[in-house]
Amino acid sequence: MFKRFAHPRVLTLLAGLLLASACTAQPGAPAPYTEGNEYVTLPAPYQRYSSAGKVEVVEVFSYGCIHCAQFAPAAEALRKQLPAGVELKLVPAPFSAEWLPYARAYYAAKQLGVVERTHLKLFDAKFAQHYPISSMDELADFYAREGVDRAEFLRVATSPEATAKLKEDLALIQKWQVDGTPTIVVNGKYRVATVHSFDEMVAVTQWLVKRELAGK
Repeated sequence: MFKRFAHPRVLTLLAGLLLASACTAQPGAPAPYTEGNEYVTLPAPYQRYSSAGKVEVVEVFSYGCIHCAQFAPAAEALRKQLPAGVELKLVPAPFSAEWLPYARAYYAAKQLGVVERTHLKLFDAKFAQHYPISSMDELADFYAREGVDRAEFLRVATSPEATAKLKEDLALIQKWQVDGTPTIVVNGKYRVATVHSFDEMVAVTQWLVKRELAGK
């Protein structure tokens, strides 16, 4: 299995946030992937990220994760390949104090409507061009270079609303038993587990989507 970032301080960070706020197979054919290996079924009751859409594919990621940067082009290709009515959503993982600014940056970018044009650029700037992008100020500088009002970015990123969203999403990430990034969760029901490449991660995701569309 390719290495993913995992961090043990999730509960500690959650406490800090509290203080801070405020294919479907043919009949008879064997399934290509097995429960407990390539994917796991999460404990019921299943909890989706939102109620919109028929089937929901969520990538738990961080701008601080080089593996997420490597997976990002494949995730973008997956988004374009998903059937009608299926949507890929992004949820940033604030697994450490070092990753918290990246999560805040994503929420601000989403609120300001610039994720689509900045998502891949931020990975490229940090890991390909090696810009120093770690702190809120450095992230604000990046978004300012992309035409975003710097002061407004910082205001939204550090707002009580962003902190509340961080807490809410972190609790859901924990419910999904996510301990590393990138991780894919389908419909709040399945988590892609032991895979050996990003191509396999995408293939398992597509298979789980087809299962859900078929009502399996």
